[in-house]
Amino acid sequence: MSKRDYYEILGVDKNADQNQIKSAFRKLAKKYHPDLNPDDKEAEVKFKEINEAYGVLGDAEKREKYDRFGHAAFDGNQGFGGYNGTGDFGDFGDIFGDIFGDFFGGGYNNSRKRNSPRKGADLKIRLNISFEEAAFGTKKDVKISRVEKCDDCNGTGAKKGTKKKTCPTCNGTGSVRTVQKTPFGQFASTRTCSSCGGTGEVIEEPCNSCGGSGKVKKTRKITINIPAGVDDGSVIPLRGEGNHGEKGGTPGDLYVYLKVKPHEMFEREGTDIWCEIPISFTKAALGGNVEVPTLEGKVKYEVPEGTQTGTVFRLKNKGIKNLRGTGKGDQYVKVKIQVPKKLSEKQKNILEEFAKELGENTESNKKGFFDKMKDAFN
Repeated sequence: MSKRDYYEILGVDKNADQNQIKSAFRKLAKKYHPDLNPDDKEAEVKFKEINEAYGVLGDAEKREKYDRFGHAAFDGNQGFGGYNGTGDFGDFGDIFGDIFGDFFGGGYNNSRKRNSPRKGADLKIRLNISFEEAAFGTKKDVKISRVEKCDDCNGTGAKKGTKKKTCPTCNGTGSVRTVQKTPFGQFASTRTCSSCGGTGEVIEEPCNSCGGSGKVKKTRKITINIPAGVDDGSVIPLRGEGNHGEKGGTPGDLYVYLKVKPHEMFEREGTDIWCEIPISFTKAALGGNVEVPTLEGKVKYEVPEGTQTGTVFRLKNKGIKNLRGTGKGDQYVKVKIQVPKKLSEKQKNILEEFAKELGENTESNKKGFFDKMKDAFN
């Protein structure tokens, strides 16, 4: 029976470069590997075919011979490509160790990751501030608890005056090479060293302060600058104020979540604020100056005569600063007219005369008249 074309087995074009051939082989080898397809004879056959094809096409010299003479260029007793007759797959061990790193503990790649600088974890805190502090900005001192490098061992984890030592199990590589027997011979793979956890180093005398971790938890006081215009739910990021990194990695960040306390008089809508002020019905009817509270103090406002309850007037630029731009919002003031609950006889007589001038009859139902008066102004 004639053998299948090696390019066809790997699913690549005859003009494919070495990277494309290697990529195709890795993908198929992982798919049909016996460890992932136990008791699957068809997968074993395909796995053998794939290795044989790559053993030729993955080698520039062998590929050139194959392109010129086909399968006749090779001894039929050679076996599939890469196998050297000693029960070892040679360079294939490194390739498979890379492909199946996840199945064999990560090997070299995971060891490298463990020894790479890692950024510290971010932290979050919540901070309560007043309505005025949100409007005008402020500074707050807060205490945070975070992980920092141990000062006694300078983050090494080793007792002061001592050092980490090379792991005797893996000789500092962070991984251990193992050989596994397969139906096709011996398969070499790498595993993360269990003695050092992939770091390549061990601590014989741990630091007394950090217990060998190289990290300690400390409480720090940090000053937070709160800009004018923040609102309830605003988040202030403080770069580098989170947990310290590992292996020389940068610190994490601190995120401050703001909670703005409600104001007893003002309500906020974006950069605008609202309030309600009471005025007497005589002031509403005749007009005049009233004092209006603002975030910056009291101001005078001229109420026009005949002002009705529920009227809203605006005070420009008396709102809150725009956090992401220029200018300020406005203050909107809603008028609520107050009607006295008790009137003297003289006040009643004056109002009765006022009602007569309006053509109203109050003699038949004085109580009804005053109730209507209250309702009108309320």
